[in-house]
Order: sequence, then structure tokens, then C-alpha cells
Amino acid sequence: MQPIKVLVVEDSIVFRELLVQNLSKDPAIKVVATARDPFEARDLILAHKPDVMTLDVELPRMNGIEFLRRLIPQYPLPVVVISSLSDKVFDALNAGAVDFVAKPAVSSRTQLEDFIKNELLVKIKIASTAKISNIKKTVMMQQEQAHPTVAQSNVVVAIGASTGGTEAIFSVVKEFGTDIPGIVCVQHMPPKFTEMYAKRLNDQCRIQVKEAETGDRVLPGHMLIAPGGDRHMRLVKVNGAYQVEVKAGPRVNGHCPSVEVLFESVARVAGPNALGIILTGMGGDGAKGLLAMRKAGARTIGQDESTCVVYGMPKVAYDMGAVEYQEKLNDIPQKTYALLNKM
Repeated sequence: MQPIKVLVVEDSIVFRELLVQNLSKDPAIKVVATARDPFEARDLILAHKPDVMTLDVELPRMNGIEFLRRLIPQYPLPVVVISSLSDKVFDALNAGAVDFVAKPAVSSRTQLEDFIKNELLVKIKIASTAKISNIKKTVMMQQEQAHPTVAQSNVVVAIGASTGGTEAIFSVVKEFGTDIPGIVCVQHMPPKFTEMYAKRLNDQCRIQVKEAETGDRVLPGHMLIAPGGDRHMRLVKVNGAYQVEVKAGPRVNGHCPSVEVLFESVARVAGPNALGIILTGMGGDGAKGLLAMRKAGARTIGQDESTCVVYGMPKVAYDMGAVEYQEKLNDIPQKTYALLNKM
């Protein structure tokens, strides 16, 4: 198998060289070129035809977000953004980046090497498999066809996603009205970014969205997003009402929070009064949990291959029989309401 050709775009000489040295240690990676700014990068893309580009957001002459907006329509290329703690990363994902990593505030070379080995390399390899044509698909929905008859406080909607999921989740939930049953969601994301993502969705959607805390009620017209880091989110029932519990725990399927943990809790607590949605993402996190939901009587939806950025999690779930309905991304909101109206 040919190594993945990588272009590194980073204006810091020291950080750029450290990236190159450590990425080059992996035989599956070949750094074909480096650039200090988007203008250099543009020429190097044409010259080297990289498989993946790593991109800093803050760059001289043109920022990374503007570069993405100009680049992706002309030269579809998987891009992994390296970002400091800022909601600009979501602008980058909206502009066409496949995924992002949080730039480490490292105090030692060892920490930086661990970051590259355990985070950046993984994201690059996943990005190399991504379907770029699916990143910027326009979602067109007829909202008047997508309303339930009543809000259902005894029903829970559970959503899980990974690579490509930030935009996929937005594409789905922006179509939901305030009469949608309460939503619980896991999107694989670093700590602190989940809070910014929740605030961003809250500003852009009709439903209310927040990063989850233990004791938060699962209410119609609201969505709770599991915080990134070292805690899992589970659905619980307290005095007859749905709540979430956010507790520390080991990684499951390599992730914390894990979609698996959330879905399994929904199967156990809500049973047939639930609807599960599994969206784009690498690996199989959430597949067994979605199967548990279906066996408990819940309705389940999986994103189809043609609209996934990475057809991993939905494929594993579909192959094991966890997915009742496989739908294109822009059809999922309407299908969700159709199924809710039958519950």
C-alpha cells in the first residue's frame, strides 16, 4: 500500500519541523511538502497532489478558513485542521475540513510527540478515507413536511456521530422544531470544544442546545451534548423523568464519551420509547448500542453510504442489523418525524 502523501501548512518554523519529524516516523505517512501560508500551499498542492493536508487556522497573508472556502470547490482535498481553543474550528469544518485536532499547549517534546502519534496521525489516516464530495452537500428540506403532531415527553431521540458529524448533526437538528422530543447526543470531540459546539448549535437552531451536566432534564425541544474529555453520558430516569448522568469512565471503543455507552443506556432506560440515529464516523462506536436499542423496541435510523463523509459507524450498525431504516442525510429529519408520529 502506498503511503499517505501529506502536505503540512503551518507558519511556525519550530512547530512545522516537529510535525514533519514526527509524522515521518510512521511508515504509512509521507510528508511531501510544507508551506508557511495558503499561497505557498496552493502551488504545492498542484505540484505534489497530496492525499491529506494539515492546516493551521491562523496563517499569514490569508487565514485557513478563507483558504478552505476557496480551495475545496476547486481542489477537493481532505483537510485536518490544527486549531487552538476557538470556535473558528467550526467555521473551518463548515468550509470543508474533514476533522480537527486541538493544538496542544505542550511543555515538553514528549507531550508533543504523544499528541502527534495518538491524535494527529489517527485523524490523518481517517481523513485519507473520507469522501470529500459529501462534506459540502447542501441540505434542502421542506420544513412544513417535518413536524410531529405533538411533543412527546416520554420519548427520547439519541444521536451519535464522529468524523464529519459536526456538520451532519447540524444538518439534521436545524430542521427540528421545538416540538421534537428531547435529544441526547454524543459527537466525538476534544474537551471544551463540545461546549462551543453546543453554543453554536443553540444560536443556529430553533431547539435549545447545551453541553450536558449530570441532572439535566431531557425535555422536548432541547438537546444535550455529551462533554468531550474523560466522561461518558448516560440516560437515567429519576422520579419518572428522563435525565442525564455524566460520569468519568474508561474509554469504550477507543472513545470517551462513547456513543455505545449512551445508546446502551437509552435501550435500558427508554426501551421502545426511543429513536436512535447513527451518523457518519470511522469505526464501530455505537453499533452494538443501536442494536440493543432496536432489540428493546426503539426505532433506528442510519445514515447511508452515499452521504457519509466516512461510512464506518453506520455501516457496522447496518451490517449487524441495528439499522431499521437507512437514509440519505437530508432525508433523516423527515424520517425522524414520520417515525415519531407512529410512536
